[in-house]
Formats: sequence, C-alpha cells, structure tokens
Amino acid sequence: MNQLIYPIILCGGSGTRLWPLSRKQFPKQFVPLFSGKSLLTLTCERLKVLLAGEASQSPSLQLITGADHRFLAREAAHAAGLDPVLLLEPEGRNTAAAMAAAALLHLQRKGQPESGKAAHEAQQMPRGEQVASGHNDLLLFLPADNYIPDAQEFARCVHDGITWARAGHWVIAGVRPSYPATGYGYIQAKELSDGKTSEVLRFVEKPQLQHALDMLAQGDFFWNAGMFLVRAQVLLESLRTLRPELLAQVEQSVDQGHYPSDKSTDFVLGEAFKQVEAISIDYAVLEHQEDLRMVRIEGVWSDVGSWTSVAQLTTEADANDNRIDGHGIAAAGTKHCYIRAPHRPVVALGLDNLLIVDTADAVLIAHQNASEHVKQAVQALETQGFSQAKAHRRVARPWGSYDSIDAGDRFLVKRITVNPGAALSLQLHHHRAEHWIVVRGTARVTRGNDSYLISENESTFIPLGVKHRLENPGLVPLEMIEVQSGSFLSEEDIVRFSDQYGRAP
Repeated sequence: MNQLIYPIILCGGSGTRLWPLSRKQFPKQFVPLFSGKSLLTLTCERLKVLLAGEASQSPSLQLITGADHRFLAREAAHAAGLDPVLLLEPEGRNTAAAMAAAALLHLQRKGQPESGKAAHEAQQMPRGEQVASGHNDLLLFLPADNYIPDAQEFARCVHDGITWARAGHWVIAGVRPSYPATGYGYIQAKELSDGKTSEVLRFVEKPQLQHALDMLAQGDFFWNAGMFLVRAQVLLESLRTLRPELLAQVEQSVDQGHYPSDKSTDFVLGEAFKQVEAISIDYAVLEHQEDLRMVRIEGVWSDVGSWTSVAQLTTEADANDNRIDGHGIAAAGTKHCYIRAPHRPVVALGLDNLLIVDTADAVLIAHQNASEHVKQAVQALETQGFSQAKAHRRVARPWGSYDSIDAGDRFLVKRITVNPGAALSLQLHHHRAEHWIVVRGTARVTRGNDSYLISENESTFIPLGVKHRLENPGLVPLEMIEVQSGSFLSEEDIVRFSDQYGRAP
C-alpha cells in the first residue's frame, strides 16, 4: 500500500520563551516537558496514530533541523519508534525556505534511490527526470512544538482536509481561541457546507489586545496552528509564482547539497541556503493565495509558548492555586504561583502570582504577567556574555552527555555518561591533559597504541597531545568523572581523527 500522507516536521526555533529550561543548544521541542517526553516525541507519536495501516512498512518521516540538533532530533523520533530522514539546514531561514527544500527533496527521493552511490549518481540527472513521480503526494507540515494530547482528534483533523488538498488547495489548521491571545496569528474563516472545513477569508498577525477581544467576540476567528497539508507540486507552484527568487535559491542549495556518506539517507543543504530570504510561509504565500481551506482542531491545543502554558498543561493547582513541579514548597500565604524545582527544594513564602523555574545553573523568577517576555531576559544575558543564555551545564552528545560540575583556574570537572555501545571520537588535545575515573560500568580506553579496559573505582590518565578514545562496551550506561587540567579548557581544543557520528573531517 502506498503512503497517503508524507509528514514533515519543522524542528527549527530556539525556544527562548521557555528559558532557562529551553536554550539555543537544547530548544524546547527537545526538552522532556511531559512525563519525560519531548514535544517532538509526542508529535511523532501522533503521526503513528495518523498513519497506522497506511503503509506496508515503516512510514516515511522527514525532520527539518539544524546540523547542531540532528542527534537530538533523531533521538526524539526514535523514542516514538520512528526512524526519520533528516534534512539539515546550514542556517535557519524560516518556514518558506524549509518547506520548499523539503518538497524538492521529497520529489528527488521519489525519483531516485534513497541512498548510496546510486543516489549520488542520480543527483546528476536532469531535474525533470528526478521528479517524475511524487508531484501529487500530500505533504503534511507540522511544527515540532505543538501539544495536542488527543491523537485521534489530530488524525480526524488531518483526514478532514485530504479531499481539498488532493483537489489542489492549501489546507491549514485552525484552533477556536479560548482567550484573547496577542502572541498568536489568527485566521478568519467561513464554514463550508460539508461541516468539516472552512473557507479562509483573511489572516491577522499577532493583534493588539482590544483587537483580539473583538475577534474573540465575533466568533469566526481561529488561532493559526501552523499545520499545512498540500500537494508537493502545488507548494512549489505557489512559490514559483509568488516567490520565484526564494525558490530558485532553495533549488540551488539542494543542488549544492550532499549526503554525509554513501550509507546516509540524511541530506545537508548547500551554502546557498544561507542567502534565502528568511520569511514564513504565511507571509510568503498564504496571505496572497486564493481558495485556502481550513480544518478545525477541537479540544486541547497549545504551542507551549510560555511558562504559564507549561504550568497549566503539566501540573494541577492546589487550594491556593499554586502549581508545583518537583521539590517546590509554597507556604506562608503563597498563592497563584508556579514552582518548577526538579533537583532541589525551592521554597516560596508570602508570594503571589510568580513563576519560579530552577535549573542547575540558572533561576528564573518572573511575574505571571511577564511570562511572554522571557526572551528579553535571554537577550540581556547574551549581551553580558553569560553562557547560560545559549547552553546548559549538561550537554547532550550523540554518544551520551556530559555535565560540567565544577571549574576553576586551569581545571574543569565533568560527569560523563556514555550510552551502551557508544564511543567518543578518536581525538587529541593540544592544551589539556585528562584524568578519567570510572564510577559505574566498564570503559574501553584507547591511548596511543594501547587499548585496555577499566572498571568501577579504577582510573587512567590521558597526557596532553596523545590520541585517545573512550568507548562503552557494556550493556549499561558508563558513568565517569573526568578532570581536565591545562591552559585552555574548551570544546574547541579537540582534533578528531575518526568518529562514528560523522563529526571527523
């Protein structure tokens, strides 16, 4: 059975509105906000419900993300039991460019082998031959960070739009507003006779409060959920008509692009992508497109765009309207507060209407009414040079993670976790030596020409300038303490010689 709908998840965005938990190097779509699951994982789980029974094998799924986040994106999809193909942007250029690249790559893949030398040879074929099939495929574009707990409702919404999308219309998703939000775009729509879809009349982008109140009272305005169902050919024709220069630049970036290896199905866009106009598909196409259709998402929906949203979606209010996640304590008349304290006690006394979010290296305290302005705090941190604006103390890597637990003059201490079967790159450092102590598990160490095992409570020393590698040959996570010493302690002081994750030159 052929796949009816080809989902493409847009995984861009820095998620600064949920700082300090979400940061540039670990944005909100990858953060495990909901019972240990990220928004991207939940989006993938909804897709499994939507596509159940439609394909004879694992359904095709494409994720669009930056190269820095490729391992986080793949891990999130794997957590939902899906094996995605990644489209890697050299730089984020908003949704119009991302969607154009995804459509072009989909058509290219439908007309050629998916990977290997044959795929690279097929890339040299004339474009018309490459895209001989796939023009009428329905592409479903989804944001990675939407929260829709009812997967069946999501599937119903998408299926309601299939007939119109097949007929050549753009189909977008709208949500009936529950309050006068000023941070969302709105769609004015007129219900059609089928009772399932509506004709789009116009768009309103992030209105002032009074305008939002008026639209809410009028009753025919909906929040724009950022979901799109469209034929591949229709998408490209729309861009060719309305944004020909943008499409030409994206086509150039696809022509310049490459697969990281003969075995890889991931695709890295070329440098021309950095020159593409950074514009949303709404501004580039939809506001100028005729005969748009809208399907409605009923029930709970959120883009989880503020800590107020997180509080309401993840916690229950107590008798004083306090919402506690983790080890928070609200006492002495504290009311209407949200406390997120996953690691240590955080105590609020006599406070009212505050958000308190504690992490290992930064704390946010804000009035509930200021939850939409967290981005300003991140900008202030960046201006003053604080690393917490972009990075966490704990950093995810394809092989596991490390947590920088202490630092001082000429030393840095890390807690390192290596996943079973994983290995760091073969590397050396010019400016530091390292001491490794195994806390749990067994490590295989390569040091120069030697290879040996060290177990719990054992240690080893890696001199400056010596090639080395750390591996976990076991079935349980390897936990270690690493003490670095030297004149320059930075991730920039790594020379890689080989790497199973494609990070070596």
